[in-house]
Amino acid sequence: MVKNKKVIVVLPAYNAEKTLEQTFNEIPHDIVDEIVIVDDCSNDNTIEVAKKLGIKHIIKHEKNKGYGGNQKTCYDHALAIGGDIIIMVHPDYQYTPLLIEPMAYVLANGLYPVIFGSRILGRDALKGGMPMYKYIANRILTLIENLMLGQKLTEYHTGYRAYTREVLETINYKANSDDFIFDNQIIAQIFNAGFRIAEISCPTKYFTEASSISFKRSVKYGLGVLKISLQYRLNKWKLVNYKYLIPLK
Repeated sequence: MVKNKKVIVVLPAYNAEKTLEQTFNEIPHDIVDEIVIVDDCSNDNTIEVAKKLGIKHIIKHEKNKGYGGNQKTCYDHALAIGGDIIIMVHPDYQYTPLLIEPMAYVLANGLYPVIFGSRILGRDALKGGMPMYKYIANRILTLIENLMLGQKLTEYHTGYRAYTREVLETINYKANSDDFIFDNQIIAQIFNAGFRIAEISCPTKYFTEASSISFKRSVKYGLGVLKISLQYRLNKWKLVNYKYLIPLK
């Protein structure tokens, strides 16, 4: 625990057999109370590795539900077992779990209700191997999103995120897409509900085993990002009411 807050790390996994153990070993187990891994119908031995590591909460989807669908299961279970601080770490070892501790303390001390690990903030994205086209797209989309959402984040596309229980119980994340655009919908929901997001510089690694989406899916994702940004602005102007943006409480 941190400041009497139960800390839960959720691992949305898909074919993470080769990187799961390395990710697990870097988790600060002295402050993390529970680890939840959700396997999205992998084709490898992710589940067997998780069992070998002694992970208590192992959930396997019988059919692939997508990245967003995986996160929904992660958050549902983390809340069900009493998590006060829920931190998502990708088990492909693209993001180092060593930042879990400072992220947890920011939330536990009430400084912010949400914190993201930003690959852009420390200017390490390209050094870590991020493809140039992804870096450029990331910067352009982030600029547009900041203008449309009225914010100043350095990155909207990181998969390293920590939330307080209050945030996840307030936003309607279950209404979001099961695909990658889930990540941007949840940001729009967070800001629409009046919560703030902090950022911490996060080194990243790109290598063969690290998960990545194809160019075609990247284009689809980019168009989805623009759509969500427009929906947020129209909702703020009260021109269109999008139900997924409405807080649950």
